[in-house]
Amino acid sequence: MGAGILGTLSGYADRGARWCAVAVGFSLPISVAADNILLVLVLAGFALGGAYRDKWRVLRTHPISLAALALFAIFLVGCLHGDAARGDRLFFISRYRDLLWIPPLLYIFRDPDLRRHGILALAASLALVLLWSTLFKIGVIPDLPFTHGDDVNPVVFKLKLTHNILMAFAAFLFTWLAVEATTRQRRLLWITLALLAVINVMLLVQGATGYLVMGVLALYLGHAWTGWRGTAAAGITVLSLFGALAIIPGPFQERMLQMDREASTLTTGPASTGSSLGLRLEYYRLTFEIIREHPLAGVGTGGFPKAYAEKARERGSYEVRNPHNEYLLVMAQNGVVGLVLLLYLFWRTWQFAPRLATPFETHLARGLVLMIATGCLVNSFLLDHTEGLLFAWMTGLLFAGLDQGRGARA
Repeated sequence: MGAGILGTLSGYADRGARWCAVAVGFSLPISVAADNILLVLVLAGFALGGAYRDKWRVLRTHPISLAALALFAIFLVGCLHGDAARGDRLFFISRYRDLLWIPPLLYIFRDPDLRRHGILALAASLALVLLWSTLFKIGVIPDLPFTHGDDVNPVVFKLKLTHNILMAFAAFLFTWLAVEATTRQRRLLWITLALLAVINVMLLVQGATGYLVMGVLALYLGHAWTGWRGTAAAGITVLSLFGALAIIPGPFQERMLQMDREASTLTTGPASTGSSLGLRLEYYRLTFEIIREHPLAGVGTGGFPKAYAEKARERGSYEVRNPHNEYLLVMAQNGVVGLVLLLYLFWRTWQFAPRLATPFETHLARGLVLMIATGCLVNSFLLDHTEGLLFAWMTGLLFAGLDQGRGARA
C-alpha cells in the first residue's frame, strides 16, 4: 500500500513538473517572477517524480545534455582561479545556471504532445505581447505602471532590446506554425501574426539587434524552403526592405541615422564613449587586451568586471561588467577552452537538429541557434534572463524528441 501511495505521489509530481514546464513557455515573455516560481515547481516535480534511472540516463548520455553540462562545468572551474570578488563570481554563475535546465527538460518534454503544448504556450504569449504592443502604439491601450513602453518604443513587459528579439523570433515561429497549419483559418491567423511581428520589429520598436536577428532568420527561411536560391531571394528581399525603411521616416531610419552619425565621428580611446557605437568598440578593444594577456584560462568566472575596470582606469574610460559580446566575455573569463565549449554547444544543437521528431522541430531548433548565436555577437545573451532561459527552455523542449539512433536527414 505504501508503495502504491508513493507511486501515485510520484505520478502527480511528474505531471506537475510537465505542466509547469509548459507554463514557463507562456511566462517567459511576460514575467521574471513567474518564471522563477514555475522553475522551482518544475525542479520539485522532477526531483519527486521517480523514474530516476531514466532521468540519469538522459543526463549522462544525451549529447545536448553533455554539451550544456560541459559548458557550465568550465564556468564552475573558472571560479577556482583568478581574484574575482565573491559577489561577481556568484553573479555570473547564477546567470549561467540556466544551462542546467537543459538536462531535466530533455526528460520532461519526452512526450510529443507536451512539446506541442509548450510551443503553443510560447506562441500564445508572444502573440499577446505583440497585440498589446500594437494596440498600445495606436492608442487603444493606455500606458500602464507595470509596462515599459512609451510613444517611441511601444514595448510591454521587457525592455526594447529583449522585446525586439522576442518579436523577431515570434515572426519566425508564427511563419512555421502557418506552414504546419491544417486549416485555412489557422494558417491565415499565423500569417497575420507573422506579418504583425515583422512590422513591430521593423517599424514600431527601435533595436539594431532585432533587425540583425530578423535578417538572419529570414535568410534561413529562404534556405529552408528552396535551398540557396531561396537564400538569395531572401537576401535580396531583406536588403530591399532595409533600404526602403532607411529612407522612410520611422524608428528604423532614426536608428540607422544615429549609427551613421556615430560612425562618421568615431574616435578611439576615452573620447569614443561619446557614442554607443564608440563605447561598444571600446568594450571590445579593452576586452581583447584582457584576452591577449590571459588566452588559455582567462581571468576566471566573475573576473571580467575587475580586469576591465583596471584597463578602463588606465585609459580613463568607463567601467563595464560585460563587453556586450558573449564570445569575448567567455574567452576573457574562461579562456579558449570556454569559447570552444560555447561554440561546441551551438554546433551540437545545429548538428543534431535534423534528427528531431519532425521537420517543424528541426527548423525551430536551427532558428533558435541562429537567433542566440547571432545575438551573442553584439550582446551577452547567456547573461540575460529572458534570452538565456529561452535558449535553455526551447533547447530542452525540442531536443527531448531527439532520436539518437537515427542518422540525420538530408
